[in-house]
Amino acid sequence: MTVSGSERFAERPRPVGAVPEDGLPEEAFRTVAPAYGAGSLADLLPSVCAVLGVPGAVDVLGLGERLDGVDRVGVLLVDGLGTYQLPQAVPFAPVLADLVRSGLSGIGAPGSGPGGDGAGALTAGFPSTTPVSLVTLGTGVAPGAHGVLGFTLRRPDGRVLNHIQWADDPDPRDWQPVPTRMEAAMDAGVPVTVVSAPEFEGTGLSLAANRGGRYLGAGDGAAVTDGMLAALRSGPGLVYGYHPDLDRAGHQDGVCSDSWRAAVRGVDRMLDRLVHGLPAGAALLVIADHGQLNVPDSARYDLGADPVLGAGVIGVTGEPRVRYLYVADGARDDVMANWRAVLGDDARVLSRDEAIAEGWYGPVPPGHADRLGDVVVMCWRRAVVLASGWEPARAGELIAYHGSGTAAEMTIPFLIAR
Repeated sequence: MTVSGSERFAERPRPVGAVPEDGLPEEAFRTVAPAYGAGSLADLLPSVCAVLGVPGAVDVLGLGERLDGVDRVGVLLVDGLGTYQLPQAVPFAPVLADLVRSGLSGIGAPGSGPGGDGAGALTAGFPSTTPVSLVTLGTGVAPGAHGVLGFTLRRPDGRVLNHIQWADDPDPRDWQPVPTRMEAAMDAGVPVTVVSAPEFEGTGLSLAANRGGRYLGAGDGAAVTDGMLAALRSGPGLVYGYHPDLDRAGHQDGVCSDSWRAAVRGVDRMLDRLVHGLPAGAALLVIADHGQLNVPDSARYDLGADPVLGAGVIGVTGEPRVRYLYVADGARDDVMANWRAVLGDDARVLSRDEAIAEGWYGPVPPGHADRLGDVVVMCWRRAVVLASGWEPARAGELIAYHGSGTAAEMTIPFLIAR
C-alpha cells in the first residue's frame, strides 16, 4: 500500500494529442466536498476497527449490521479506481461488475454515485491524491489533523518534501504525528497485516499511513492477492492490500487506453481470487484513493512559461490539479488577481485562510497551516497548471490527472463481499 508506485510520473514522453476519451459525463465535473465524519476515507478504518472489537473505535459508517459475524476484514485499495471510472471498467471486469450490481454501499453524500443517484461512494480526502488519501485512510482523521496535505509540500526550512520520495527526513512520526488505526488495532490485540510492494516498506509514507501493521512485501497483483488470502486464512484480524497498476496506466496512457483496460482486467483477476477465496468469517472491502480524468493539451497552463502567472511567486508545491503558491511579501492579492484573470473558470483561486474555512482539509492546526502556502489554486473542468522549472518535466507528460474537488476525482467506490 504505502508510497504509491502509481504516482511515479511517466518516464517516457507521450505523443502530442494522444488523449483518449474517458467517458466522463458533465456531472462528473461538479464540486464534491469531502464528507469527513459521515462518509469519507477517514471514516473507514475506525468503522472496521469497531466491527473487529477495537476499544474506542466508532462505527461511523454503520458497518456492524452488514458485517455481522465477521472476525476478519480484508481492505483492498485499488489506486485510481474512482466511482466514475466504474462504467468504463465493468465491461472488462465481470467480477467487479457483479460487485457493483450487488450494490455499492449506500454511504456518502446524495448524488455521489454515477448518475447522481446517491448509490455507493465514499469521498477521498482533499487534495484527492494518493499520499493524502493513504494517510487519511490509515489514521482515520482528516488531512488537516495528520498534516499530509498534498503531493509535495514545503518544509519549514524551505525545502520541498515529495511524499512518495520520502525516506526518513523529516521523521515520519514528527511530520505526521497522529497514531494510525493499525497501531490502535495491534495494541488491542487485533492482528494487522499490510500487503504491498517490497520497496515501500519502511518509507516515510508507509510509516505515516500504516505504522503498526506487519508488513508483507508483494511485488505484483498476484502476490498481493496471495498475501491477503494467506493472512485472512491465518485467523481473525485486519488485512490491508494496495494495488497501483490502474492509476499508473491512467497517468501514462489515459483512462480508457488499452493499457488502462489491461490493468482493469488485472484488478478483476485479483477480485476473482479474493472474492471466491474468502474464508469463513471474512469480508472483503474494495475501495480506492481517488478517481482520474484525462487532460488535453489545450487545457494545460504552465506557471514556468507564463510571466503573468509567475509574477510574485517564490515557491510552488502541490501538483498540477491543486497548486500551493508561496508569494513575495505583500504580493498575495496581486498574485490571486493575476491567476484568476488567466485561469478564469478553469480554477478557483483562494487564499490559504479561505481554503481552510471552506472545510476542504477539516480543522487545520497552526503547525500544519503553513504547509498550504499563501494561495491555493484548485483546477476545475479538465485544466492543470504545470510548473516547468519548479518540478520534473515528466509531471507535465501525463495524460490522466487528479487532485482537485470534482466528483470524478473525489468520489470512490465502496464495495463489500462476504
